[in-house]
Amino acid sequence: MSSVRVRDHYAGRFKNSAFMLFVVGCTALTATSCSGRASGGADAKPTPATPSSVKPAPTKSADPESAAKQEVLAVYGNYWAAQVKAYAQGSEKGTGLQKYATLDALGRSRTDLLNLSGAGNAMKGAPKHDAKVTALGLDKKTPDATITDCLDISSWQTINRKTGKVLTLSHGNLTRYLTVVSAEKWPNGWMITKVQPMGRKC
Repeated sequence: MSSVRVRDHYAGRFKNSAFMLFVVGCTALTATSCSGRASGGADAKPTPATPSSVKPAPTKSADPESAAKQEVLAVYGNYWAAQVKAYAQGSEKGTGLQKYATLDALGRSRTDLLNLSGAGNAMKGAPKHDAKVTALGLDKKTPDATITDCLDISSWQTINRKTGKVLTLSHGNLTRYLTVVSAEKWPNGWMITKVQPMGRKC
């Protein structure tokens, strides 16, 4: 791709398409316990435990599909965080990108990174997105999921590494477009396997 910019490359991967960082956060719930002891002399008896002083037993999620969707979106967010870091520094080193993506998705990221660095450019800022899990196959031999994302790359700019000058997109390319993402659950967890821009505005 030589001097073609990755941001422009994403934008033109389809005829009129453009190619956010969305890091999905998870909230951990902690259960606390308290104990009471009777006060008084030697004859004082221990105070019986009250319901509030008993540590509740851990419970399983009542909705395994909801939990799986959260896991998939968390991995998708981590994939984007690693990719943005790699494109900003011009190298995959230290980003952990391979922990979250494989197959087509990882190959595309590495190819774009190579083209970006070869052109002497880097990425500044981060894309935004609105991602949802629109399909989930937990009963399959290899569980899979589909994510539908509306990517917005308007604040993710290509810059020349030496001058810091911002390079603009080609006229007519979208900066907000629909993307369909495939994920599979491997032995070590969910992995992003394919990222496909759909060539239409969202």
